[in-house]
Amino acid sequence: MSDQPRLTPKSQRTRARILDAAMRLFAERGYGPVTNADIADVANLTRGAMLYHFPTREALVEAAVAHIQAARTALFEAAFDKPHQDVDTAEHVIDIYWALLHELPFLAFRSLEAAARSDAALQTLLTPALEEFDRAEMGVATPGMLQAGSGPRLQASRDLARFALEGLALAKLTYDADGRAERLIAVIKRATHMLNRRGAGHGLWND
Repeated sequence: MSDQPRLTPKSQRTRARILDAAMRLFAERGYGPVTNADIADVANLTRGAMLYHFPTREALVEAAVAHIQAARTALFEAAFDKPHQDVDTAEHVIDIYWALLHELPFLAFRSLEAAARSDAALQTLLTPALEEFDRAEMGVATPGMLQAGSGPRLQASRDLARFALEGLALAKLTYDADGRAERLIAVIKRATHMLNRRGAGHGLWND
C-alpha cells in the first residue's frame, strides 16, 4: 500500500528489531504498560524512525501479534522435530510444552491473551492465532502422545495436559514453587497415561 514504507532489506531488519523489542517488553512488563515510545527506546530507534515503520499503535500491535505467533510456532515445531528415542512419548511431550511455556514468545503471547480479555480489538487480532495453534500446532506434538487412537477421550487427554500446564504456568505459587510444580506435573503425566490407555478410562473417563 502507498502509505507503507518500502520493504527494503534494511527496513525489514529495522521492523524485525522493533517487533523483537515489542515481544520482549510484552513478555517482561505485560501488554498494557508498554508504549510505542518504550519499544522505540529498547529497539534503539528514534521516535521518528518508529513512526515511519509503524505510524499507529494499531499497526504495531497487528504486526507484533503476527511476529510473536510466528516465533511461537517456530519454537514449537523445532522442539518437536527432535528425535526422542528411549523416552516415554507422552511425558516427553509434556516436558517440552512445560519448557516452551517459559520461552519469550509464549510469555509475550500470554500477556496479549490477558490484555485481550478487556480489549475487543486485541481479541479480534488474537483469535486467528489461537485457532491456528489449537488446530494445527498442537497437532505437531500429539500424534505420538495419543497412542490409543482418536476420539473424545484422547482429545480430553491432550486438553487435560495442555490446559493444566498452561494454568500452572500462570499460577503464583508463593512457597515451594519448584516442588509443587514438579508434583503437579507428575500427576498430569499419570492422568494422561490413564486416558491414553486403550479400554476403560480407569475412573477418569465415563464412556
